[in-house]
Amino acid sequence: MNDMDIQTDEDLSEAYSILEKGDVEGAKTILGRIFEAQLQGRKKNLQAQEIRFAIWCCSFWKNPLNSFPGKENIERGDSIFNQWKLFLDSKDAREGKVFTKAFFAVQKGVFSKALDAFSFSDVEGSPFQKSETLRKQGMCLKKLGEYEEAIRLLSEANTLTPSSAPVLAEMADCFALLGEEKKAKVLFREAFFIDAAKIDIDFLDSELIHCLIRQARDSGKSGNTLLEWIPVYGVLYGVFNVKRELSITEVSRLKQQIFDKENELKNPSNYSAALVPRLINMYFWLIDHYTRSGYRLGIDECLIQIRVHDENVYKMYTGTK
Repeated sequence: MNDMDIQTDEDLSEAYSILEKGDVEGAKTILGRIFEAQLQGRKKNLQAQEIRFAIWCCSFWKNPLNSFPGKENIERGDSIFNQWKLFLDSKDAREGKVFTKAFFAVQKGVFSKALDAFSFSDVEGSPFQKSETLRKQGMCLKKLGEYEEAIRLLSEANTLTPSSAPVLAEMADCFALLGEEKKAKVLFREAFFIDAAKIDIDFLDSELIHCLIRQARDSGKSGNTLLEWIPVYGVLYGVFNVKRELSITEVSRLKQQIFDKENELKNPSNYSAALVPRLINMYFWLIDHYTRSGYRLGIDECLIQIRVHDENVYKMYTGTK
């Protein structure tokens, strides 16, 4: 490695350090200087592509991070969250994920700023409002790699609003990132059963859940339909294999929900592609209950209904051809 390469690496480290603090303009200045030096040296290598990607990131985030000058509040935090989704959806960001140092420097800077915004706001208001603020703080901490502290805040949020699908999904993601897969599987399964449509998968990071998201997308699913298929694939591929026992009240409620959804599906005007996977997941839960209680007839009835709704799912679930 020559002196120029050493200087480039040092400058790049400095730029990333500044970027991690959310100072995109300061980082862009250094990155621009490095890029110009590389052009003069007529070097076209992987590092030059990484620098170009980092400069693009700085340009993307310049306005979003400076849109609320002098203000740290929930509105600013929410704006940063929305921009993060646009950032992930952009072609440049998708291609640039291969440059992990640059990508995670941006992520750290962005979510440090979002955490400042959400933390500046007093956790007050209704239990739901308090829970939402804590959930968003927890999401920021997760993105910053502070998983234990994120779980602490998300647990507080869950105490305020028990059985919140978005809160449980974020807790599950943190546990998965910590390597505590058993806890993660239980919470993910619970969250997607409670209300899959309310879970924002763009903020989930663990491979445990990403493998199911990819499966759903590769199968052509999108929107709420994709969200409802995730727990179905979770069962079919053995990911959601840690289960809990339902109470008598929960079983009664589940049967009523199945009855209601079946009636919805019978009415053509109510048809939704998301209804079928939702119903299948409900039958999976009921089958688990019947399996524990040894009620074979109930299991067979559920399997018949699954087969009616989706022959392929039935075959995969039962292992038949």
